Order: sequence, then C-alpha cells, then structure tokens
Amino acid sequence: MKTIVALVGRPNVGKSTLFNRLYGKKQAIVIDEPGATRDRNYASCTWHGKAFTLIDTGGFEPAPAEKILLQMKEQTLVAIEEADLIIFLMDVQHGLTPADEEIAQMLRSTGKQVFYVVNKVDGPRHENMAYEFHRLGLPQIHTISAQHGVGVSDLMDEVFLFLTEDEEQDETGNEAIKIAVIGKPNVGKSSLINKILGYERTIVNNIPGTTRDAIDTHFTFQGKPYVLMDTAGIRRKSRISLVLEKFSVVQAMKALDRCDVALHLIDAQDGITEQDAKIAGLALEKGVAVILLVNKWDLVEKDNNTVGEYVKSIKEQLKFLDFAPIIFVSAETGQRIHRIFKVIDEVRSESTKRITTGELNRAMSAFIKNNPPPQGLLKEAPLHYVTQVAVKPPTFIFFVSNPANIHFSYERYLVNRLREAFSLRHTPIRIFFRKKQRDRKKS
Repeated sequence: MKTIVALVGRPNVGKSTLFNRLYGKKQAIVIDEPGATRDRNYASCTWHGKAFTLIDTGGFEPAPAEKILLQMKEQTLVAIEEADLIIFLMDVQHGLTPADEEIAQMLRSTGKQVFYVVNKVDGPRHENMAYEFHRLGLPQIHTISAQHGVGVSDLMDEVFLFLTEDEEQDETGNEAIKIAVIGKPNVGKSSLINKILGYERTIVNNIPGTTRDAIDTHFTFQGKPYVLMDTAGIRRKSRISLVLEKFSVVQAMKALDRCDVALHLIDAQDGITEQDAKIAGLALEKGVAVILLVNKWDLVEKDNNTVGEYVKSIKEQLKFLDFAPIIFVSAETGQRIHRIFKVIDEVRSESTKRITTGELNRAMSAFIKNNPPPQGLLKEAPLHYVTQVAVKPPTFIFFVSNPANIHFSYERYLVNRLREAFSLRHTPIRIFFRKKQRDRKKS
C-alpha cells in the first residue's frame, strides 16, 4: 500500500500551500483566512518515483471553543491515525505558540515518524527567527517556504527515505468509478457520504457551505472500486458574498470535470428550485451522467400518489434531464442508499458504451425508413452515415449533405432512437451533423 503522509498544524500555517506544491495542482483552497480547509483532502503524489498519499487537514486547535473547530480537530485526529508519516507545520511569523507545543507533545506520543517544519521562512531574517522553535527539544527542524518552494526539496528528500514502495493495485483490474456529489447548500451531501461509508468521513454541520474543499474518498462496495467526491454546495452568484465561497464553487465545477457520475441531491421538502435546475444544467453541459437523489424523503407526508406526482413534477421542471434516473432516499436513515450503486453501475456502463460503425449505420437505415426526413430533404439522401467518436458521454457524428437543413425535432428523434436501439436510456447523448465532403478523384 502507499505510504500515507498527513499535513498537520494550526490554522493558516500554510498546509494547503504545501499540499498544492507537492501535488502539482491547485486542489486545496489556499487563501489568507484561518480555517479555509475544514475537511481532510487527499491526493496521490510521487517523489523521486515513489508514490504516496498526501492528506491535507483543517487547522488543529488543541482546545477549540467553537463546534466547527472541534470538528476540525476530530478530522485532524482521524488523519493522524490514518497516517504513516506526519509533517507538522508551524509558522515562523507567529513564533512558537503554546498550541504548537501542545500539538508537538501529542505527536510525540503517537510513536510515528514526525517531521517538524517551520514554514514561511523567506530569508535570513526569518531563519534567525526559526531558532526559537528549537525550544521544543527536537533533533531536527526543517525550515521551508511552501509558497516559494524554498527548502521543500530538502524536506521531501528526508521524507523519501521513509516512503515504502507502492504495491497497491486493483486486484479486480477494474477502473474505479468516480462519483461527484453535487447540489445546493445544506441538502445533505456530507450526510449521504457518511452514510455510504459508514463513518464520519466529512464534517456534517447544519451550516450551509461547511464542505468547502472537494474531498476524494476511495472505497469498495461489493468488490467494486469507487471514488466519492464531496463538493462544496454550489450557490447562486448573487448569494456568494465571501471570497472563500467563490473558491468552493470552482472546486465543485472541477469535480464535475473529472467525475464519471454525478449524484445530484434535491431536498424533498423544497422540491425543484431554480438553483437545482442550474446545477443540473451545469452537469449536463459537461456531459456527466446524472442520478437525481430526492433526499429527506422520510420527512415528506406521503400517500399512494406522492411518488408518481413527484416524478412527474421533476420531469416537467427538468425536461432537459428527463433521462436521468430518480431515486428517493434519506441520507439520515439510510433509506434506499444501497440501491444507488446498482444504478451507478448501469449509468456508468451506458456512458462508456461503444457501438461499431456497422451497427450504427444499420440502425440509421431503420430510423430513416420508419420516419423519413421531410420530403424536401430527400433529394440528395441527407443522411449518409454515422459514427461514434467519443464516450462519457456517447457522442455521434452524422455526415449529411446539408447540416443546416436538419431540424431540431429530427435531431431529437434520432437521439431517442439511439437510446432505444442501444440501451442508452440514462446517459447524456451528444450528436453532431457534419457536411459530407465529396470524394476527390486521385490524380
């Protein structure tokens, strides 16, 4: 298995900056505001060819007064428990604080290999200030500037000596299905993930926007590998008042860029809102297969017609997403949670399906025969042939005599027939029309 390396320290000491430098991408939120990273954030990294898993944590306050700080402390303790190696960051500009001393004492008691690091050391003056940290009585203290990269290589060369060889592999040979959990704020995304995983993986709090970073969790269900991505709640632009929340929106969109399936949570009590429609439209634009999860279904008063009426309402308000499966769940009680995975597998299978050109063109002939295009377009056999050019979502190009003459209604007809003919009921489908070039005679 990969060595797990956890970044630990008080709020705003530069953990996320170091995380991003080692990962090579801006995955963790970096902003000059304490508490920007609240949950654990994971990334696969390498140093000199050895792979390891890096964990970024929220700020550790030894004696937190606020509930959210207490939860951040609990999350950090979980990361420390998971980790094989620990990088403890301190801030030279704030000096050695009582909290630093308490954290250092706690880390000593773990019996794990800890690297004590003083960050934000940008020059000789800061180097002199770093001598204060030797009061901890440690054999070695590393000085770095995570922002500018100074000293980071020397630190990681020391860490490298403790990295084990990566022998992790998926014994089934299957690629993990990447699942993004999306939805408006406070709809139950973190609660859903915690219920699926069976333990407190992310912070659950009734403050909208608690989950700010996109958090990846690898796990297996019935022998199949999955990756869950918890995303910050996407907000209306007019409702985003804090700079930090703008970063959260970016994180959610990045998760959609790299996921295979999106679980879009809808509040059963609120019904479909304008914001829900915008989020669903964003997922569709990116070609992501969407499963609509109507959450908090246990709180709705029901009769024999409730489900049917709710499904009808969703399909009317989200007409562009009428192919998406709908599951009524309760993240609180676990109602129908396990059913989600069967649907995820089906949707993923459809979104990655490839169809041969021969099969497509035989089907296209039948489509045209059953419903020919308008008579005025038949003169030059407007549909010549079709081929699939991509998956996730399945994408097809129809070569025609004149693309401008293809009406939207006929395009919709072709999409519906493709769904029926090739069992693509629950995935987005993209089709394009290209003008067929005349064959040029060889000279």
